[in-house]
This record gives sequence, C-alpha cells and structure tokens, in this order.
Amino acid sequence: MDYKNLFEKFDGGGKLLLPDAMTCFKAVSWSKHPAFEGVELKHIITSEKTGGQFSFHLVRIAPNKKIGNHIHEKQLETHEVISGTGVCVNNGTELSYEPGVISIFPIGVPHEVIAGRDGLYLFAKFMPALC
Repeated sequence: MDYKNLFEKFDGGGKLLLPDAMTCFKAVSWSKHPAFEGVELKHIITSEKTGGQFSFHLVRIAPNKKIGNHIHEKQLETHEVISGTGVCVNNGTELSYEPGVISIFPIGVPHEVIAGRDGLYLFAKFMPALC
C-alpha cells in the first residue's frame, strides 16, 4: 500500500462529517508547532466545536525532526501512524512507528516522537481537547 498517498488523501481529500456540518481537511491551514521545529499541525476539530471534550489533529513531522519530550497534565493523547516511520518514546519505552501503529499516552505520561528519514505523519487525538 502507498502510505504516503494515504496521508495525501487525508490532507487533500479528507472530510470530517458531522450531523450538522462538514469540514474538508484541505480547507484547514497547516500551522507551525509553537515549540518544535519541523512540526506542523492541522487542527481538524477543536474544543470550540466539541465543548472541550476532545480535539483531532493531523501532524506532519519533517524528516529527522522531533516532538521533544513533554507531558500533557490534563489530556489523554493517542497517535495513529498514517505514513512514514520513526520512533516514539512512551514513558521511557522506545516504540517503532510505522503505518498502522496506534499509541496511547495516559494523562501525565512523558513522551516524544522522532521522525525517520522519510518524515512521519500522524493523526493525533486528545481527550479532553488540547485546543
């Protein structure tokens, strides 16, 4: 399977369908991560639309860049690897990231993500919402 193409389908043709609205992913702008160089986010749905219950984000990490070690004090976070490869350190344990992998970070668990030479593309979810 062409996983790079799968991410492009999410990014360019993906849709969030709700009973009262539809959001086309291509209409949502990429934004630079405020703390980590080479990391961009596409905020698919945020607390504004979910009453703070959850948020969903596409994440694009440039080749050999990383989301440094950090903790979310209030959110459970999940990653679904769509494309690319890399490594995630989840509570001190190194996990291989490749398409099809899902990782879960309970509240207060330290974690970081390091993209491989071909970059890394994730679908990240936060409960309650990150933003």
